[in-house]
Amino acid sequence: MKHAIFLLLPSITIQSIRLPLLFGGVILLLIMAVLFGAVGLSVESVVAVLSGKGEHSAEIIISNLRVPRALTAILVGIHFSLAGAILQAVTRNPLADPSILGVSQGAVLSVVVFLLFTVFIGNSDGSRLFTLPVQYLSLVGTIGGLLTGLLVYVLTLRHRLSPLRLTLMGIAVGATLQAIAIGIVAGWGSTRVESLLLWISGSLYARGWEHFFYLLPWTILGVLLMPLLQRPYFLLQMEDSAATSFGLSVMRYRTLAFAIASGLAASAVGVVGPVGFIGLVVPHIARSLVGRDTRSYFIMTALLGAAFVLGADLLGRTLLAPEEIPVGLVSSVLGAPLFLYLLRRNG
Repeated sequence: MKHAIFLLLPSITIQSIRLPLLFGGVILLLIMAVLFGAVGLSVESVVAVLSGKGEHSAEIIISNLRVPRALTAILVGIHFSLAGAILQAVTRNPLADPSILGVSQGAVLSVVVFLLFTVFIGNSDGSRLFTLPVQYLSLVGTIGGLLTGLLVYVLTLRHRLSPLRLTLMGIAVGATLQAIAIGIVAGWGSTRVESLLLWISGSLYARGWEHFFYLLPWTILGVLLMPLLQRPYFLLQMEDSAATSFGLSVMRYRTLAFAIASGLAASAVGVVGPVGFIGLVVPHIARSLVGRDTRSYFIMTALLGAAFVLGADLLGRTLLAPEEIPVGLVSSVLGAPLFLYLLRRNG
């Protein structure tokens, strides 16, 4: 008996410290994101700024650029990872992520159309960056993503939100919207779409406090609603008849889950553009770490997503500094081999 207890202690200890260790990792990445960048700053200068005694130039870099960008990256990671986790349950598809609803594609198309009609049509100097109404892009992208999610929901409603229909309809709508967006972009000259292409690639470049505070209410609302899915989460992955036999109102909770995922994904895409593999890979890693403990699974997913985006953005800013690699490209380069590894390990 004593030997059995001692054998269990290592696994219990590891399981209990995973979340604190991961939280500590996010904090460490946050500190590194503040310390490192295109402009070299000493630890002393960073500490001086954070204590309110730093030089003005260092204060601008840290307080107005690095800190809000890093905090925005954390929220973006939480949004994409939780949205992916929810959608994988709702669609019963382990390959689901926000793009499967067409949310990402809808956001892209809405931003493209918005810029086309507000800037480039009738504007002879539309290639200049300061003429772009960038303060509206987050809202426009969010609205476009939400409307796309609503369209997919309505088109699937007559089939009681069948997971298969939901997936196929999302893919069809998303592919259509993406084709339209690419067609519009292709019609512009390359000098007119540089900043737009940067957004489409998924970038945290020039993201500041306004983007962080735009995302924060969506994050708070999503996190507050997540406990409502704690019990239904695994039941939604069963056949509808089986879930109903456990007393679950499948339509109600599938609609709720769909709404939460759409809101989280659309708001994140609106701020940084589509970022691939976060919603796809992170839920699988979290599931392998915590199993069927739903509460720990959601927390683990959120922390892993925050760490993934924060780390990817840090790499993108520092690898080729002062040049910058968009976070969407870095996440794809990191996420693809991780996903292939998970597929091979899980068969």
